[in-house]
Amino acid sequence: MSVCLSARGLHLAFGGVRAADGIDLDVMTGEFLAIIGPNGAGKTTFINMTTGYLKPLAGSITFSGQSIIGLTPRRIVELGIARSFQLPQVFLEHSVLENVALAIAARTGFWKPSRPLLSPDVAAEAHDIIAKFGLADIADRGADTLNEGARKLTDIAMALALRPRLLLMDEPTSGVAAADKMEVVATLARVLREAGVTAVFVEHDMEVVDRFADRVAVWSQGRISALGTPGAVLSDPRVQRDVIGTRLVEAPHASA
Repeated sequence: MSVCLSARGLHLAFGGVRAADGIDLDVMTGEFLAIIGPNGAGKTTFINMTTGYLKPLAGSITFSGQSIIGLTPRRIVELGIARSFQLPQVFLEHSVLENVALAIAARTGFWKPSRPLLSPDVAAEAHDIIAKFGLADIADRGADTLNEGARKLTDIAMALALRPRLLLMDEPTSGVAAADKMEVVATLARVLREAGVTAVFVEHDMEVVDRFADRVAVWSQGRISALGTPGAVLSDPRVQRDVIGTRLVEAPHASA
């Protein structure tokens, strides 16, 4: 398996807080990598550095062998890296279909206010993406009427419309009702795997991590303190104490 993204020696501090203190990490092509750790450990900082929202003080990040340090978020998207945020970044005044169409327009650069957004080609592509996420029945509903699970899926559908090779997701289950979490993650995992998209996701729900991650990286005070399979990492006494907060009763790993 080849390396999709490689980070070496990343350092970044905010005042006296070390948000990245020598991060070394390889993300392998096609994998689902979960990032876990306590609040303030530097998880979102890593995503922000990888997507161009923050620039590390030292270190390197390469994507498919190309350095992306110093590039703008837009240029990084053009290279094939997309992201979703903890709070879904959807246009509440637009429908699900229009939201995905706007993402397609951002990718192609074709749309202008004087031209219709939903041209036949764009509408067809948007409908296809929406169907993959199980959102076809609510395609014409306004995003402001959706529950959090549907908003999350719409947000990630918009990211997929950018045709990324790597998608970074910051807490994809945040705010989603407990009864809907597994269905939401199962849907996005299925769609992303079918599309061949490598995924890195920050997550606090250990059941989600155990079920859907191929590997788990544990962040602690700006460093990676553990890295391995969900079974190995989640059974580590240090992880149970410092991240999970309790000792797990046997919970066998189930592959996605």
